[in-house]
Amino acid sequence: MTPVTASAAQLPMKDNEFDVVVASDVLEHVPPEFREAVVNESLRVARKLVIFGFPCGQPAWQSDQDLFNAYLRAKRTPPGWLAEHMEAPFPGPEILQQVDGWEVQQTGNENIRFHSWLMEREMMSGRFVRASSIAMRMTPLLLEALLRQADRSPCYRQIFVLSRRDKN
Repeated sequence: MTPVTASAAQLPMKDNEFDVVVASDVLEHVPPEFREAVVNESLRVARKLVIFGFPCGQPAWQSDQDLFNAYLRAKRTPPGWLAEHMEAPFPGPEILQQVDGWEVQQTGNENIRFHSWLMEREMMSGRFVRASSIAMRMTPLLLEALLRQADRSPCYRQIFVLSRRDKN
Protein backbone atom coordinates (compact mmCIF):
# COMPACT_ATOMS: atom_id res chain seq x y z
CA MET A 1 0.00 0.00 0.00
CA THR A 2 1.07 3.53 -0.68
CA PRO A 3 -0.31 6.22 1.61
CA VAL A 4 -1.86 9.21 -0.16
CA THR A 5 -2.94 12.47 1.43
CA ALA A 6 -5.82 13.98 -0.52
CA SER A 7 -9.35 15.27 -0.31
CA ALA A 8 -11.91 12.48 -0.64
CA ALA A 9 -13.93 14.96 -2.73
CA GLN A 10 -11.06 15.24 -5.29
CA LEU A 11 -9.11 12.00 -5.43
CA PRO A 12 -5.81 12.08 -7.38
CA MET A 13 -6.54 8.74 -9.05
CA LYS A 14 -7.55 7.74 -12.56
CA ASP A 15 -11.08 6.68 -13.47
CA ASN A 16 -11.66 2.96 -12.70
CA GLU A 17 -8.25 2.65 -11.04
CA PHE A 18 -9.38 0.18 -8.35
CA ASP A 19 -11.52 -2.95 -8.53
CA VAL A 20 -13.04 -2.17 -5.13
CA VAL A 21 -13.32 0.97 -3.01
CA VAL A 22 -14.25 0.75 0.68
CA ALA A 23 -15.28 3.82 2.68
CA SER A 24 -16.10 2.63 6.19
CA ASP A 25 -17.17 5.17 8.81
CA VAL A 26 -16.18 8.09 6.58
CA LEU A 27 -19.30 9.90 5.32
CA GLU A 28 -20.50 10.93 8.79
CA HIS A 29 -17.22 12.87 9.19
CA VAL A 30 -17.61 14.69 5.87
CA PRO A 31 -19.46 18.03 5.93
CA PRO A 32 -22.88 17.58 4.29
CA GLU A 33 -22.02 19.88 1.38
CA PHE A 34 -19.13 17.57 0.34
CA ARG A 35 -20.78 14.16 0.82
CA GLU A 36 -22.14 13.86 -2.71
CA ALA A 37 -18.70 14.70 -4.13
CA VAL A 38 -17.09 12.01 -1.94
CA VAL A 39 -19.64 9.45 -3.16
CA ASN A 40 -19.09 10.48 -6.79
CA GLU A 41 -15.30 10.30 -6.47
CA SER A 42 -15.51 6.85 -4.89
CA LEU A 43 -17.66 5.67 -7.79
CA ARG A 44 -15.37 7.32 -10.34
CA VAL A 45 -12.24 5.50 -9.18
CA ALA A 46 -13.95 2.10 -8.74
CA ARG A 47 -14.13 -0.40 -11.56
CA LYS A 48 -16.51 -2.97 -10.03
CA LEU A 49 -17.62 -2.40 -6.46
CA VAL A 50 -17.94 0.35 -3.84
CA ILE A 51 -18.79 -0.35 -0.22
CA PHE A 52 -19.93 2.40 2.12
CA GLY A 53 -20.68 1.84 5.80
CA PHE A 54 -21.76 4.65 8.10
CA PRO A 55 -24.04 5.56 10.99
CA CYS A 56 -27.19 6.45 9.15
CA GLY A 57 -30.07 8.80 9.80
CA GLN A 58 -31.53 10.74 12.70
CA PRO A 59 -32.04 7.84 15.16
CA ALA A 60 -28.35 6.89 14.91
CA TRP A 61 -27.30 10.53 15.33
CA GLN A 62 -29.58 10.86 18.37
CA SER A 63 -27.94 7.76 19.86
CA ASP A 64 -24.55 9.44 19.56
CA GLN A 65 -25.96 12.72 20.93
CA ASP A 66 -27.14 10.81 24.00
CA LEU A 67 -23.69 9.22 24.36
CA PHE A 68 -22.00 12.62 23.96
CA ASN A 69 -24.22 14.01 26.73
CA ALA A 70 -23.41 11.01 28.94
CA TYR A 71 -19.71 11.86 28.61
CA LEU A 72 -20.42 15.45 29.60
CA ARG A 73 -22.59 14.41 32.57
CA ALA A 74 -19.77 12.12 33.73
CA LYS A 75 -17.38 15.08 33.36
CA ARG A 76 -15.34 13.14 30.83
CA THR A 77 -14.00 14.39 27.52
CA PRO A 78 -15.88 12.78 24.61
CA PRO A 79 -13.61 11.04 22.11
CA GLY A 80 -12.72 13.05 19.01
CA TRP A 81 -14.75 10.83 16.67
CA LEU A 82 -17.87 11.41 18.79
CA ALA A 83 -17.34 15.16 18.92
CA GLU A 84 -17.08 15.13 15.11
CA HIS A 85 -20.35 13.20 14.90
CA MET A 86 -22.06 16.11 16.65
CA GLU A 87 -21.02 18.63 13.98
CA ALA A 88 -23.67 17.66 11.41
CA PRO A 89 -26.58 15.25 10.99
CA PHE A 90 -25.64 11.80 9.72
CA PRO A 91 -26.19 11.06 6.06
CA GLY A 92 -29.39 9.22 5.24
CA PRO A 93 -29.81 6.26 2.91
CA GLU A 94 -31.04 8.52 0.12
CA ILE A 95 -27.46 9.60 -0.57
CA LEU A 96 -26.81 6.16 -2.13
CA GLN A 97 -30.18 4.75 -3.16
CA GLN A 98 -30.38 6.10 -6.70
CA VAL A 99 -26.93 6.13 -8.29
CA ASP A 100 -26.90 5.93 -12.09
CA GLY A 101 -25.09 2.90 -13.48
CA TRP A 102 -24.82 1.14 -10.11
CA GLU A 103 -26.94 -1.50 -8.40
CA VAL A 104 -27.35 -0.74 -4.68
CA GLN A 105 -27.83 -3.26 -1.89
CA GLN A 106 -28.40 -1.99 1.66
CA THR A 107 -28.02 -3.93 4.91
CA GLY A 108 -28.42 -2.75 8.48
CA ASN A 109 -25.59 -3.29 10.94
CA GLU A 110 -25.53 -3.03 14.74
CA ASN A 111 -28.78 -2.48 16.58
CA ILE A 112 -29.03 1.09 17.93
CA ARG A 113 -29.92 0.04 21.49
CA PHE A 114 -27.05 -2.49 21.55
CA HIS A 115 -24.67 0.14 20.13
CA SER A 116 -25.69 2.63 22.84
CA TRP A 117 -25.33 0.03 25.60
CA LEU A 118 -21.90 -1.04 24.33
CA MET A 119 -20.60 2.52 23.93
CA GLU A 120 -21.72 3.49 27.44
CA ARG A 121 -20.05 0.37 28.93
CA GLU A 122 -16.83 1.27 27.11
CA MET A 123 -17.05 4.85 28.35
CA MET A 124 -17.54 3.93 31.99
CA SER A 125 -15.39 0.87 32.47
CA GLY A 126 -11.84 0.09 31.45
CA ARG A 127 -12.48 -3.33 32.99
CA PHE A 128 -15.30 -3.93 30.48
CA VAL A 129 -13.00 -2.99 27.58
CA ARG A 130 -10.30 -5.37 28.81
CA ALA A 131 -12.79 -8.21 29.38
CA SER A 132 -14.36 -7.78 25.93
CA SER A 133 -10.90 -7.73 24.33
CA ILE A 134 -10.04 -11.00 26.05
CA ALA A 135 -13.37 -12.52 24.97
CA MET A 136 -12.67 -11.53 21.36
CA ARG A 137 -9.29 -13.28 21.44
CA MET A 138 -10.39 -16.39 23.39
CA THR A 139 -13.83 -17.11 21.94
CA PRO A 140 -14.19 -15.22 18.65
CA LEU A 141 -16.78 -17.59 17.14
CA LEU A 142 -19.01 -17.48 20.22
CA LEU A 143 -18.73 -13.70 20.42
CA GLU A 144 -19.51 -13.40 16.71
CA ALA A 145 -22.65 -15.53 17.15
CA LEU A 146 -23.80 -13.35 20.05
CA LEU A 147 -23.13 -10.16 18.13
CA ARG A 148 -25.11 -11.46 15.15
CA GLN A 149 -28.08 -11.88 17.49
CA ALA A 150 -27.79 -8.19 18.38
CA ASP A 151 -27.57 -7.20 14.72
CA ARG A 152 -31.22 -6.35 14.06
CA SER A 153 -33.35 -3.35 13.23
CA PRO A 154 -33.35 -0.52 14.04
CA CYS A 155 -29.70 -0.33 13.07
CA TYR A 156 -27.11 2.27 13.95
CA ARG A 157 -25.05 1.73 10.81
CA GLN A 158 -26.02 0.90 7.25
CA ILE A 159 -23.78 -0.95 4.80
CA PHE A 160 -24.26 -0.11 1.12
CA VAL A 161 -22.75 -2.32 -1.55
CA LEU A 162 -22.77 -0.70 -4.98
CA SER A 163 -22.03 -2.94 -7.97
CA ARG A 164 -21.38 -1.46 -11.38
CA ARG A 165 -24.08 -2.47 -13.84
CA ASP A 166 -22.97 -4.06 -17.09
CA LYS A 167 -22.90 -1.52 -19.90
CA ASN A 168 -24.32 -4.08 -22.39
